[in-house]
Amino acid sequence: MMNVLVAMSGGVDSSVAAALLRDQGHDVTGVTLRLWGGQIDSGCCSVGDVEDARRVAAQLDVPHYVFNLAEQFDDSVVGPYVEAHAQGQTPNPCVECNRSIKFGVLLGRAAALGFDAVATGHHARVRRARDGDLRLLRGVDAAKDQSYVLYMLGQHELARVMLPIGELTKAEVRAHATRLGLRTASKPESMDVCFVARDERRRFLDDRAPGRPGDVVDMGGRLVAHHNGIAHFTVGQRRGLGVAAGERRYVVDVDAVSATVTIGRREDLLRTEIPVRDLVWVGAPARGRDLTVQVRAHGQPAPGRVVAPDRIVMHEPHPRVASGQVVALYDRDELVGGGIAA
Repeated sequence: MMNVLVAMSGGVDSSVAAALLRDQGHDVTGVTLRLWGGQIDSGCCSVGDVEDARRVAAQLDVPHYVFNLAEQFDDSVVGPYVEAHAQGQTPNPCVECNRSIKFGVLLGRAAALGFDAVATGHHARVRRARDGDLRLLRGVDAAKDQSYVLYMLGQHELARVMLPIGELTKAEVRAHATRLGLRTASKPESMDVCFVARDERRRFLDDRAPGRPGDVVDMGGRLVAHHNGIAHFTVGQRRGLGVAAGERRYVVDVDAVSATVTIGRREDLLRTEIPVRDLVWVGAPARGRDLTVQVRAHGQPAPGRVVAPDRIVMHEPHPRVASGQVVALYDRDELVGGGIAA
């Protein structure tokens, strides 16, 4: 049996993860991360979520602590999120939180405190293959699969990570929580960025990085509108363009240097290549062979292959991926690697 530190966000998934590990005989300690102390305190790990996690730990009769990582979170997640938007990119802060905080700072702190592993409530699975390598697989519940946001985990991290609910559907997780009488059994899921209140993203970004006004142009370079800042646009966006047209228009490009937003038809978005940066592999590199490429957390995977450390070629034209978004690579249900769209 192992000494496991369970990251308890105050939601049903991490609550059941702690319960399952306890029932398997592991020595379980719960920890909730205090990440955001700003004016908006919503989403996961808010004040209410910390209290829910504490009470669930008490129900399970396991120790519970709170780690204040607000400074690290601001430096590693919030700051880069604002800066990326100011550069015309579309970052995924939950991915950066996993990379820097949950499987960065927390994993390191757990090791320093003598824990054998860190567990979370992510819907994904870790399996050891016949060659001894660890594999990262999609969660059993395809609708709730979260392997996409874990693409950065390599062999070193996977050796010390446990994902107890990956074999369960969401319905089974809630049913288990109900059987145990856990207060989080029927708690709604948190779907928003945890440090930005619903419908407040524009104000949040404007307060921290005031935008530079610029032009909205069509594919021919003709001026069609003005804007107050590129942070409010993302490649592929259709709504909120401030342009009246007879047919749908989409953001095709965002140029941070000139503060220019280019719009066009959907077919103008289609590309056969995805430029990427910071490409990493879970195990052995899978360059040069057919994979499926997923560009949104619950997007439809499409066939393609990695032909260079900075380039993915799709088998069929695919809508352009916004710079800053995660590009995850799969071999059937196995996540083999990923990177960031350049």
